[in-house]
Amino acid sequence: MHNFSDQCLDLARSLLSNNLQHINEDGSVTPASGEQARVDEPGHAALAIGEFFRATGEVELGEHDLYDLTARCVTQQAFVEEQNDNGIAYASLGLLSFGASKERNAVWERLLDPTREQLDNSLLEKSEYDDHFQVFSIAKSVARFSFGLTKKDDTGKVIDRFVENIEKNSSGGFCNDDPNGPAGVYDIYGLLSFIFVRQALQLHANVHLKDRKLPKLRTFAEKYLRMLPDLARQDGLGWNYGRSIGAYGQLHCISMILQAMRDNWINFEKMPLYLDTLRRLFQYFFVTYIDQEKGDLMIRDEERNTVDNHTTRMANFDAARYLCQWSRLARVIGGSLAVAPSNRAKTAGRFVIFDKSHKKEHGLFLFRDENIGLQYQLPLIGPGKDLGSDNLAFPHCSGIFDWPVNKYLPVMLPELTFGDQVVIPSYYGKNCVTGIGLKKSFYLRFDQPDLVKTDGSFAYGLGSCQVQWSFGDGKVQSEFVFKVKNPVSMDKMRLALVIGSPHSTHRLGTTLRQGEAGLRANVEVDDFQASWGSFETVTEDPDYRGYAGNMHYVQYLVRDHPLNMRPGQQYKLVLSYHPDVAFADE
Repeated sequence: MHNFSDQCLDLARSLLSNNLQHINEDGSVTPASGEQARVDEPGHAALAIGEFFRATGEVELGEHDLYDLTARCVTQQAFVEEQNDNGIAYASLGLLSFGASKERNAVWERLLDPTREQLDNSLLEKSEYDDHFQVFSIAKSVARFSFGLTKKDDTGKVIDRFVENIEKNSSGGFCNDDPNGPAGVYDIYGLLSFIFVRQALQLHANVHLKDRKLPKLRTFAEKYLRMLPDLARQDGLGWNYGRSIGAYGQLHCISMILQAMRDNWINFEKMPLYLDTLRRLFQYFFVTYIDQEKGDLMIRDEERNTVDNHTTRMANFDAARYLCQWSRLARVIGGSLAVAPSNRAKTAGRFVIFDKSHKKEHGLFLFRDENIGLQYQLPLIGPGKDLGSDNLAFPHCSGIFDWPVNKYLPVMLPELTFGDQVVIPSYYGKNCVTGIGLKKSFYLRFDQPDLVKTDGSFAYGLGSCQVQWSFGDGKVQSEFVFKVKNPVSMDKMRLALVIGSPHSTHRLGTTLRQGEAGLRANVEVDDFQASWGSFETVTEDPDYRGYAGNMHYVQYLVRDHPLNMRPGQQYKLVLSYHPDVAFADE
């Protein structure tokens, strides 16, 4: 792992060298062209610099004095007027990276008295959250005690509250990032939460607290860890559903694996599998998101995009921070990445249960067919606060089944309009069942006793739906059966297919794409009597971009005139897909 460690540190040095110049005299960060700065960017920068110091012991990088830069970023973050617990959390951990004792912390010595006082006040402010912002409260608690701002360490209590919220909002032991919404959101922010808490504990002045709390955190973090080998595609694409993925979908997965290896959470017999997963995740990240000529991380360009709240500067500092962590962890872990993966079944499907109650069920169906390199992630989670396509219940697989970032489309799902109510068979299910069907195909089946609106709320009294997805032999089949409870007129039905591609230059040769035959979609049963529209070309439309590559065409299956639906009658829509799977360099 020493070569991997050196490679990570070299890349971190490059990212920081290119981005430290954008930190201004007052500690603010100049945004990239066409972007708006975030208020917490100075905090992200401070932690990235702190991690570089921990990894190298260097106090200068090029012409930059790292003590001075960190002090400027912490000062700027401390005086931000609006609520920014995330920025304060990152900044305080960055400060801690230079030493837990104020008397021996070179950056603390450079802070002016007003800054120290303002930072004290910010850290002493206690806020209670029920989403992933809980982990920022944990980081602030770590800093409060470690800097001697309080003699009573309440970090343990804040961690206990974090765990209690997990148990309260998820029967499966996963982080629900929108517990007050109409449906649970179980996305990559759960993974991020454990990574951030683990890093905060590593910087805590009381080393014994880490030993006391890690077993409790491990109980839940391992649930995510066990998902990662099944999440990673053969070309190395990692977490690929929900908001805020793309480069972060690689970064968080790699960090979780390395932290788990350092803490001896992975059994000896499983190590080859996780090492192989780690190698593929890193290779995909390096080739897909790093501009190797300039040494920058690219999250948006003319062919791809990401969520609005991720800026280029923040992503570069976050990547540099992670790379420095990976470098340190890899040296501690030792060994080699050149290990053959352990033998396992080439084809498998399983349903990870996030939450199961008498009202609704949430989970993630994972299917992989390593014979052709395919891997699907079909989430059954809520839409969250911002409606988009990321959380919809279709088989996510970039290059094959694509979707646009920051834009809602009913991708591979029938969207039905009844007056002002628009429903879609997504977000939650009941009686979720998985199994092996004909010709050894894997299936996911679930009911929706009440139809669900596109915002995740229930359309009570309207109707119900049964859904089945089947995977096997390179084919995918979706079956939707609708029933209504009273006579009603459906105004419109539509279903969207998106044709995209990997990035034209920043991609692996083994990255999946559609071949010339495309998706080979076929309507097997259609009681809605819909018809295919013509292809809409969206190649040049900036609203149609994926996390890794561009969108080119959208085609709709539409019934655009009313259908009088009667109770007691089934309305079925069955589609099959046999995608022509090719590789980027073919």
